[in-house]
Amino acid sequence: MKPSPIHPAPADAAARKAYEPVVCYPVDSLPSYDPSVFAAARESMSLIDEVVVQPRDAEIFHVPQGHFFRIVCPEGPQVGDLNLWNANDLSERFFSGKTRALYGTHVSTGDKLMSNMPFLRSMATITEDTLDWYGWDAFGGSVHDVIGTRCDPYTNVLLTGNEYHHCCHSNLTRALAGHTGMSLDAAEPLVHDVLNVFMCSGFTFDTKQYFIKASPVRTGDRLEMFAEIDLLGGLSTCPGGDCSESHSSDAATCAPLKVEVLKPVEGSLAKWRAPERSSYSRTHGTSGGVSK
Repeated sequence: MKPSPIHPAPADAAARKAYEPVVCYPVDSLPSYDPSVFAAARESMSLIDEVVVQPRDAEIFHVPQGHFFRIVCPEGPQVGDLNLWNANDLSERFFSGKTRALYGTHVSTGDKLMSNMPFLRSMATITEDTLDWYGWDAFGGSVHDVIGTRCDPYTNVLLTGNEYHHCCHSNLTRALAGHTGMSLDAAEPLVHDVLNVFMCSGFTFDTKQYFIKASPVRTGDRLEMFAEIDLLGGLSTCPGGDCSESHSSDAATCAPLKVEVLKPVEGSLAKWRAPERSSYSRTHGTSGGVSK
């Protein structure tokens, strides 16, 4: 519980609060989503790989540039935490904060998942979301958020004093270390804030605290994305299951998630253009950019 204010409101408090909001990053200059770019490819693609992520675990998967991947709920309500890296340079990875600033707190069809600076380009575009019907509920909740950081053992110890070793942070760290052959200590800093796939979440109206609630995901639901660069993905099945009660628990009912990697027919993406890394030059002057 946050403390109550101790300072009285000034005489012009109402006027100060009445200023109209200004969108920080208008996105009108960004290319709008054109489903026709992907239509032919989506009709012709074939399954080339499938990875099943068991409950309270994580797996790494590879999606070549120009391919699609789907995160599927195969057996019952379950949410997952997604990390994305450039498969050829792990220093380029998903930037949830900038994705949130550009596309909002929750993402769906047509939104792009941006990478970190100095790259700042689209890593993937969402091309289908079977939960797009959900919209916003009466609590201010929606699906597929980029506001939650990922459950982690450090916060668990901070809040409860107890260690829990199947948090999504821990699962992703072990999976990345196992896939790359690097040590756990080397892999851990590469694990980053996530796209909470199928998670239903928001901020409480009164204290503005991050909340989770039972996900509307059901067997057969999927979130499909198009890989704009060569991707290495990491997906953890949240130890909270559908997050109706908790997000770090061995008591919650959990289910697996499945990742499908799909290859389109050659020539079906004629209108698509690969994203370039940011054109900003860090050699521009001394008062602006950071020199190399």
